[in-house]
Formats: sequence, C-alpha cells, structure tokens
Amino acid sequence: MRTMSARAAKNAFGLLIDTARAEPVVIEKHGRGVVVVVAIEEYERLAEHTLQFGKNLDSTKSEKQEN
Repeated sequence: MRTMSARAAKNAFGLLIDTARAEPVVIEKHGRGVVVVVAIEEYERLAEHTLQFGKNLDSTKSEKQEN
C-alpha cells in the first residue's frame, strides 16, 4: 500500500488516480493516515463483501431467535 501526503495528492492528482487504480493509497495529513483511495473495482468488491457479510449475520441472528 502506497502513502502520499495530502499536499502531494493535491499537486499530483493524476498520479494519485493512476496509483490507486493499481493499489490502495493512504493519504496522510500531519504524518497520520486520514483516508484511503482505492479503485472503483476494489470499492465495489469490498462493498459487496460487506453487504454479503451483513446478510449472513442477519440470517444467523434469525436462526438463533427461532431456537
């Protein structure tokens, strides 16, 4: 995972986009990570995984309540 300062990300936005398409990029302010930029495909994969996890969790709760 690459890291960029907020200033570098602002000044080299095209590079940030190109890099984030290949791997997640942590953006730092004052030496601390504040956000992560990821490619849309990775975001969609993570969002689907999160949604599926939530559905599985809900079905587990329902099964326990029935017993």
